Amino acid sequence: MPDLRKLSQQLANTLLQQQKQLAVAESCTGGWLAKCLTDIAGSSRWFERGFITYSNASKQEMLGVLPATLQREGAVSEDVVREMAAGAVRHSAADVAVAISGIAGPGGGVPGKPVGTVCFGLATKETVFQSDTQYFEGDREAVRRQSVAYALSRLLHALGHH
Repeated sequence: MPDLRKLSQQLANTLLQQQKQLAVAESCTGGWLAKCLTDIAGSSRWFERGFITYSNASKQEMLGVLPATLQREGAVSEDVVREMAAGAVRHSAADVAVAISGIAGPGGGVPGKPVGTVCFGLATKETVFQSDTQYFEGDREAVRRQSVAYALSRLLHALGHH
């Protein structure tokens, strides 16, 4: 399992080098990503804000996710996380944002979206440039931990850190 502290520090260093601000929009991870990032001293220099939008109503109110998208695709979808990430950039001073929405379990899985399904979206001020879906194994905590690690890794990759 990737070291969340190490990944967070690598992301912090990359954001500082690039003089960029980050926002996060979290659903199934419930703020775990923001906690990992703000555990780093001095994170206020690059961490702009976090949105914990667990309910569909909060996704709409805080991030501008369209009701039609939620109704058509469901909260756990690439369309929704793209709108979440774009909304996080739009409603903050961030240069880049990541969004996470998934089914951490133990219940909530449906045909085509089993427990462990997690969608990720990345956006910048200029454009949404990434969304994907991952399938994680394990209990609720394991799915959430893997989701945080994956989000950190995807941000690093998107920012050109290899």
